[in-house]
Amino acid sequence: MILDAARAAASRLFSPQFRSVFLKTLGLTLLALVAFWFGIESLLEWLAWPWLQGLLPGLPSWAGWLGAIVAGILLAMGMALLVAPVTAVIAGLFLDDVAEVVERTDYPDDPPGRPVPALHALVLAIKFFGVVVLGNMVALLLLLVPGINIAAFFIVNGYLLGREFFEFAAMRFRPEAEAKALRRKHAGTVFLAGLVIAAFLAVPLLNLLTPLFAAAMMVNLHKAVSAREKA
Repeated sequence: MILDAARAAASRLFSPQFRSVFLKTLGLTLLALVAFWFGIESLLEWLAWPWLQGLLPGLPSWAGWLGAIVAGILLAMGMALLVAPVTAVIAGLFLDDVAEVVERTDYPDDPPGRPVPALHALVLAIKFFGVVVLGNMVALLLLLVPGINIAAFFIVNGYLLGREFFEFAAMRFRPEAEAKALRRKHAGTVFLAGLVIAAFLAVPLLNLLTPLFAAAMMVNLHKAVSAREKA
């Protein structure tokens, strides 16, 4: 069931119906990351460096160049960590478009789902941003612990991604409380599906498509789980 949902989602990623959503998501994500970069760089230049000079007067001139290089490396690492959550937030605004394409093309005889209200979708996207950032911070700390570092990345992201995207797909057909209850009932299946999404997230560049892949996959998985419930 999970592999079927993943295959169906992957087959849709580069279809013409998904192309417009992907281009909008990619463009807004790049704009947001550029804004983050210049915003943080300006804060470092205007606040951090003058504060450091005041704290340690008499720094040699080469210290400024060294500080700029270190700050650039840290900033690049920060941007790498922000790619996934920023993409998730922006794509969260278009997930209903993805779900509608999957439902219309793969399940034409089923009643269509109801779009999540715009304000609720924005709240969910912001909440998802928070849990993904928190989860990746925990996973990053665990990277320092030999033996569990890679496992920590997959476990944390598998749980968070599986939970959030399954509940999104379910809420198109059910009240929020019922969607959460269904996710808890099938927690093992949802977690394993989340691991597939986490593996997708681990691939550079391809991870920009993670929210679209995850939404399409979980629409298919919710359909399969709902059919099993009825049976």
